Amino acid sequence: MSNRLIGTSIHQNQSCDESANFPLSIVNYPLSSAVVFAYHNVGVRCLSVLLARGVNVKLVVTHQDNPRENIWFDSVARLAALHDIPVITPDNPNTPEVIAQISALQPDFFFSFYYREMLKAALLSIPKQGALNMHGSLLPKYRGRVPVNWAIIHGETQTGSTLHYMTEKPDNGDIVAQQVVPVLPDDTALQVFQKVTVAAEMALYTALPDLLSGQARGVKQDLSLGGYFGGRNAADGVINWSQSAQEIHNLVRAVAPPYPGASTQLMGKQMRILQTLMTSTETTDESPAFYVKEGRAYAICGQGVLRIVSFELDGQEMSAADFAERFGTEKLNLIVKE
Repeated sequence: MSNRLIGTSIHQNQSCDESANFPLSIVNYPLSSAVVFAYHNVGVRCLSVLLARGVNVKLVVTHQDNPRENIWFDSVARLAALHDIPVITPDNPNTPEVIAQISALQPDFFFSFYYREMLKAALLSIPKQGALNMHGSLLPKYRGRVPVNWAIIHGETQTGSTLHYMTEKPDNGDIVAQQVVPVLPDDTALQVFQKVTVAAEMALYTALPDLLSGQARGVKQDLSLGGYFGGRNAADGVINWSQSAQEIHNLVRAVAPPYPGASTQLMGKQMRILQTLMTSTETTDESPAFYVKEGRAYAICGQGVLRIVSFELDGQEMSAADFAERFGTEKLNLIVKE
């Protein structure tokens, strides 16, 4: 795992075990104040870093949890309350009332950690030393929404977190720090997100001394080296069985629980594919099909065969043996998504 910090005293591509370059002790730096816009696990860990570094967090702006969303992550509001930090949860942080409230605090910095609303020019002009965002990819790649999921879908073997200055355009400001993590062949989005959360904590912790002392320098992004990606919903997880086994395996990993999961139809029933493994079996112009052989479930894809490790049929999780007992071991056609 490599540590890439840009515009600081730490050189790029040095390993994390070089302890001289990654200070582990908590050191007090010139007292700076901040307003923090944060949500999710990255928000919790990065807010913790600011507090550990002695930053005076005057206000936390976060979201109310959506009752229709699976809240599997930690609470920024709870952490702020633990440290007696005021919290607000506006639907829109760019209203005149919220801008006036934040402006009155005269913060040195804004920090945005997985906050879901865009900050417009009137807000971004408030902090005296700039506004910074933590993004869950190696910018300029995967700007925009759900970067971890998109990175897995595209078969990336590494990703990470990037600390960058904010502009009105999403994720295109100058880069201050990056931390790389590996993406292993069978890693799910949750597993990669956990690594990216640690990467965010490391990048922020190491970059803060130069930021707080006014010595940090940003490096302009070459936007031609990456692209912008939008959000995803459950419909985007419908499997196209004409794709290769590798492409389908990447989709399954990218949307595995706690995300909605990859879905298909089998025998007219709704099926969720929760975990897969690649096999060395090659296809010979066979149509996509699901079958059980020697106690294991498989799916023939447009190219290659996947082992289906975990799946649900009509909302019921079952083993390959259970499926074979109820429906037999013959090959059953899988719907090819148009």
